[in-house]
Amino acid sequence: MSKLKHEDLMSLEEYHEARDEFRKKAIEHKKIRQVPLDAHATLYFEDRLTMQYQIQEMLRIERIFEKEAIQEELDAYNPLIPDGTNWKATFMLEFPDVEERRRRLAELVGIEHKVYVKVDGHEPVYAIANEDLDRSTEDKTSSVHFLRFELTSEMIQSVKEGEPIYAGIDYPGYQVEVGPIPAVTARALAEDLD
Repeated sequence: MSKLKHEDLMSLEEYHEARDEFRKKAIEHKKIRQVPLDAHATLYFEDRLTMQYQIQEMLRIERIFEKEAIQEELDAYNPLIPDGTNWKATFMLEFPDVEERRRRLAELVGIEHKVYVKVDGHEPVYAIANEDLDRSTEDKTSSVHFLRFELTSEMIQSVKEGEPIYAGIDYPGYQVEVGPIPAVTARALAEDLD
């Protein structure tokens, strides 16, 4: 999947005109790529369109129009676009109550390394987490992590052949597995492997 370049982005004016329709398209696209693991943990699988939407929104909110500043946004978000042999996801831990969130994030230090995907017939693939910067301390984990799941060629072939895909967490005291993920999501993830 090709990375985004400056010419792939709309100017602030163009985005203002196209935003409602583009936003609707991006939100529908993102729904397909969302995999809830339980009531508190969700994987949002990223791709070129989800990152274009993120960048366009950042440029809009921050009123960024300088070429160098736009390039900084591209440099920040392009690493979240799959490379053809992997899936990239934003992993979110959500606890609405502030005290519960504080307590749970302190209990779950390192959980980001225990998130996995599994293609039927293959071993689980554990996430490579936060390659840009560490989001956990020894006292607490972050509520947002960026993950990469690197697949073997055999796994990729199995995905393209339609083998079921599972996702989960294998952390002491926090173990969950979902799947097979919906067919529409599996098809979207298979397209990331081209």
